[in-house]
Amino acid sequence: MKKMLSSSISRRSILKTSATAALITAVRTAFPSGAFAATSEPEVKGAKLGFIALTDAAPLIVASEKGLFAKHGMPDVEVLKQASWGATRDNLVLGGASNGIDGAHILTPMPYLMHTGKVTQNNVPVPMAILARLNLDSQGISVAKDYADTGVQLDASKLKAAFEKKKADGKEIKAAMTFPGGTHDLWIRYWLAAGGIDPDKDVSTIVVPPPQMVANMKVGNMDVFCVGEPWNEQLVNQGIGFTACTTGELWKGHPEKALGMRADWVEKNPNAAKAMLMAVMEAQQWCDSMDNKEEMSTILGKRQWFNVPPKDVLGRLKGDINYGNGRVAHGTDLYMKFWKDAASYPFQSHDSWFLAENIRWGKFAPDTDIKALVSQVNREDLWRAAAKDLGVAAADIPTSTSRGKETFFDGKVFDPENPSAYLDSLSIKAAS
Repeated sequence: MKKMLSSSISRRSILKTSATAALITAVRTAFPSGAFAATSEPEVKGAKLGFIALTDAAPLIVASEKGLFAKHGMPDVEVLKQASWGATRDNLVLGGASNGIDGAHILTPMPYLMHTGKVTQNNVPVPMAILARLNLDSQGISVAKDYADTGVQLDASKLKAAFEKKKADGKEIKAAMTFPGGTHDLWIRYWLAAGGIDPDKDVSTIVVPPPQMVANMKVGNMDVFCVGEPWNEQLVNQGIGFTACTTGELWKGHPEKALGMRADWVEKNPNAAKAMLMAVMEAQQWCDSMDNKEEMSTILGKRQWFNVPPKDVLGRLKGDINYGNGRVAHGTDLYMKFWKDAASYPFQSHDSWFLAENIRWGKFAPDTDIKALVSQVNREDLWRAAAKDLGVAAADIPTSTSRGKETFFDGKVFDPENPSAYLDSLSIKAAS
């Protein structure tokens, strides 16, 4: 494995990345966002924010429903449903001024994939910024009921024989996720690979928008999928399949979605960005209270948001998990965290893991300078400014941009200071 913490981004992307960095530098010079004044009014009163019908969009939805954007001087913020993560990307490329969106509830790796032009038309970089994390934990890996007798849970190897038999019969094994290189893609790949199943060779990975997962499983279009809630719980409630594991069992306290914004919008509107952040952070605190889970489920279930029965949202929000295979767990700590355990703070070390995994699967070059890329996109400084103005307790503000070493269910350890060692320890990967 080539050393990744090199002095520059890989040669093949140096021109694009340099141009992106130059653009950001130019915008920051014109609109310096470092100097926040407590009394500074937002430069604009609104922004267009996209969301996908997933429980981890709750901070944006609650901030809208509870008037928190208005409270912090942003009464014209619109929270707009997106059909898929691909649509989210396309609308971010357009930008709010061109009938797209300015920011979004987004899969944490997506801003990096857009920032480097990996997933944009003609590979044109769209400078992006991550302002906050929206949640930890509570995605699910679910399996069609045809595989119930395998007993598969955390150990994906229990599927190997069944998969091989199906392939021998000339049938395709389909593993669905929501966006190539996104969180769900990385979770299902990690799980399969840990069980000795190569996600590039032994199965076909397909892209399915979150709200369409259950319907596709129902008609037999996939064997396994990884998605956020409420779709795993709905699958179980409809008796179509079962949850093998939640992603918190793969990596306890893992980061998931982010609040991503176009970098040009953030730099032109630093006070507005901070005001939106404060609204979202206040919503995260509200969402985190167990006393609010029922009301939250009712809000999210509304037609304009998820259009699902609140019960499909509520159970796993409270840590009650009916896996659908005879396993029922009550009061677990695998529920979605919105604020506790520094859930809102965008640790740069976490972004480093997502980039390392995308190197593992060939989305980024092996010699990508992870630290340099993270420093361009991750704006934890804006989070800290918003936290200060919001009066967040010092105990709730991390003292470091790194959460340190992370340990996964299979014993693998990711040291953000040495991603190469982590990648070298993995036996199944696309990167060489």
